[in-house]
Amino acid sequence: MKLRHLLALPLLALATPALADPPGGLDAKVEALRKASGAPGIAVAIVEHGKTTLAKGWGFRKQGEPAKVDADTIFQTGSTGKAFTAAALAILVDQGKIGWDDKVIDHMPWFRMYDPWVTREMTIRDLLVHHSGLGLGAGDLLFVPRGSLSRKETVKRLAYIKPATSFRSSYAYDNILYMVAGQLIEEVSGKSWEDFMTSEVLKRGGMSSATATYEARWATADRAFPHARIGGAVRGDGPNSVLDEREELGRAAMPAGGLALSANDLAQWLKIQLGHGALPGGGRLFSETQAAEMWKGVTVQPLTPYPGSLAPLTPKFSTYALGWEVEDYKGARIISHGGGVFGSITHVILLPDQDVGIAVVVNSEDVALLRGVAHMLVDHYLGIPDQDWPRRFGEFMTNRVEGGKAALSAVKAAPAKVGPALPLERYAGTYRDPWYGDVAVTGGADGLRIDFKTTPRMAGKLLHWQYDTFVTRFDDQAIEPAYVTFALDADGKVARVTMKPESPIADFSYDYGDLDLRPVEDKK
Repeated sequence: MKLRHLLALPLLALATPALADPPGGLDAKVEALRKASGAPGIAVAIVEHGKTTLAKGWGFRKQGEPAKVDADTIFQTGSTGKAFTAAALAILVDQGKIGWDDKVIDHMPWFRMYDPWVTREMTIRDLLVHHSGLGLGAGDLLFVPRGSLSRKETVKRLAYIKPATSFRSSYAYDNILYMVAGQLIEEVSGKSWEDFMTSEVLKRGGMSSATATYEARWATADRAFPHARIGGAVRGDGPNSVLDEREELGRAAMPAGGLALSANDLAQWLKIQLGHGALPGGGRLFSETQAAEMWKGVTVQPLTPYPGSLAPLTPKFSTYALGWEVEDYKGARIISHGGGVFGSITHVILLPDQDVGIAVVVNSEDVALLRGVAHMLVDHYLGIPDQDWPRRFGEFMTNRVEGGKAALSAVKAAPAKVGPALPLERYAGTYRDPWYGDVAVTGGADGLRIDFKTTPRMAGKLLHWQYDTFVTRFDDQAIEPAYVTFALDADGKVARVTMKPESPIADFSYDYGDLDLRPVEDKK
């Protein structure tokens, strides 16, 4: 879910036999990398030929506290949960209750997209493969950084989100259609996504400590806490600090990435995937036919060569399947997915031809550690000499953060000393976007405040920047600030409000730019 594009850098693979057992000295190396990165904790699971060869944790569950990460510590795993939602649907397909190419409205007659034709044609498969025509992260502000709407109400808001491209014409990652998939599971099974996921996927799959609700995660003593670098000029700058674990993404989004799993749970998941749905103890979670469907690439992803020392990672092609990315490098398959929520990141990697699976989780946003360890392990199992991926990713992330800081500093250095055009009290009012809802601006001569009414506790000061543009300073500094621009009509009244993130490297889920806010008429 969060940081997903940053986490989706493709993996290098060669069609060579897998080596046996994890690399020598891995324990000490991972701990050294963790300490060097400043990340509180990390856990790794490795499965080879149906056996767990490593499930281990390093570091601490919470910065400043002594409890250590172990193989049973659960971590938030973000968008790697999309494959679990696909697996839940696969179970329903096996039961004959749905088909991948069923129309969504045949199971949810009230479902609507902005375009009536797309409403009629949208299939269950379409929900999962990011070619709906929606823009990148469309609708994410309904649950980022928090949310108040039910899943059903969130899905109903889709009817007001304008498409960015035509249906099935191009790739653009989204989360909201996985919420539709979660709602569909409820409508078909009679169980909420949370209950179905817990009983039919996690428990049946032998993932005994995994959770599908916030309450279950909070009730688990052996859990990792989220951390992030939020004290600097941009997110990712400065030291790690503990985030408030209760300030969670909106619950409506759980089907897009709300699971928490331990290294042992992830090892079990890797075995099920590499076993094409077979359970390690006998029986099946889903059929081999559905396993093949979920790994079948549907939407072609555009390729952008990666910069500098990461250039060798650019794949020959990349497609999106049902909750998985499928890539090719010199004839070998990599099936993987990244995941990120605020303060926790994950990557799950399958090497089907080598019968190896790897999962890495970190309870902070230290991408270089996550991807460095993951690529180090992929190289090992594909017989590739060590390429020092932790260093390469470290340089990449440092350049990204420093570049973001420089760009932001350049903008801040020279605002136009013009405006505002109106007395501050004349900017006050309630402004409404068709899909998001209301944003209220209050105050007057002593200053303005802004409150995003659909999002709990997303409020703060509104400071003048230049012309009729202001900048937010939220009470919660973990929320990405935004530029807020008021457009005036010929009579000097506010006719429209638009926004964009202040940080040039803000997560795409802060989709401020999709808002089209108009004044709400006073009915008095």
